[in-house]
Amino acid sequence: MAPPLEKGIADMPSFARPCFAIFGLLIGLMGHALAQDQPQDIKVLAGIVPPFVMQQDGGPAGFSIDLWNEIATRLSLKTDYEVTSDLDGMADKLRSGEVKAIVTGAYYTTERDREFDFSYPILEAGLQIMVRETGGTGETPLRDVLGLLFSRSAAMWLGVAFLIIIVPAHLVWLLDRGTEDSTSPGRAYWPGILHAMTWATTALVSQVQQMPRQWFARLFGLLWMFAGVVFIALYTAQLTATLTVQQIHGAINGPDDLPGKRVGTIAQSVAADYLASIKAQIQQFSSYDEMFKALQDQKVDALLMPSPSLRYYAAHQGEGLVKLVGPEFRRQDIGFVFPLGDPLRRKVSSTLLALREDGTYERLYQKWFGDDEQ
Repeated sequence: MAPPLEKGIADMPSFARPCFAIFGLLIGLMGHALAQDQPQDIKVLAGIVPPFVMQQDGGPAGFSIDLWNEIATRLSLKTDYEVTSDLDGMADKLRSGEVKAIVTGAYYTTERDREFDFSYPILEAGLQIMVRETGGTGETPLRDVLGLLFSRSAAMWLGVAFLIIIVPAHLVWLLDRGTEDSTSPGRAYWPGILHAMTWATTALVSQVQQMPRQWFARLFGLLWMFAGVVFIALYTAQLTATLTVQQIHGAINGPDDLPGKRVGTIAQSVAADYLASIKAQIQQFSSYDEMFKALQDQKVDALLMPSPSLRYYAAHQGEGLVKLVGPEFRRQDIGFVFPLGDPLRRKVSSTLLALREDGTYERLYQKWFGDDEQ
């Protein structure tokens, strides 16, 4: 026995059957369209990196958040944000599948590219250095002086002093030796050269107590004492100028000053890799708040991080307390991060391009960065 529906269709007039089929097809298409219009729920991890991601009373905010919200609207995505300040642990949540994407200020790196996929770049930015507004490294004056005394410049001056002691000492030893009242009583090289070096050293600082007996050696001694006065004056001027410049500008003025200094950064970041390569004393932090507090508490001499984050902090919470020094360097792309092979990445990248083309990206960039160069 035929089912009622099939029997009803069979009893229909022949001209009504196509209409019924078209009606059914329309119902199916409408259902499919309604299903497509339903927003897809996804969970996104938002790592706090001002001004890309910040936590506010109404939820997460920032340049990356505004971009993602615009993309989500166009792709019919309903985003459930998980906001975290623990930047060190974000990759683990993406690996485990707890979240669909990471929205923050993450640099592209070769190592990350092996494990994750990145969207089309949302920004290009370099690293920059931040120090306290006081300018120096927060060291005591004694530590500043000791640092200069054991610096490369001091070693160079010491080497010059050694040479200009050794050469005159040998000349005086050759000209004025072998008599009881001479600078070198014995004719033997050793210990006669030690007596000559002692005389050359005291002459260099104008504290000589005995002049050579031989007339040419005596004349040379007078000229040498004058040269010593000039040498001491030059070294004193250089030391004074260095201390003055350091007091005005600080001991850290660019990337070349970072080796050996205590520099703070975020753990497992591009900046941390760079600091390790130049032999800086790295102090790594898991959040920006901890890092900025360490700088203010003088636990680090400087910070090295992406320039947009440091500029934003210097213009807001750190205004009058910190400053940026040196050029922006090692510029790299920043983007959203996805699991390897995730199809959502391509959709997000295509939408990002559309945002650039229709001016939406420029509007959001101006909102967060003003007239800074993109």
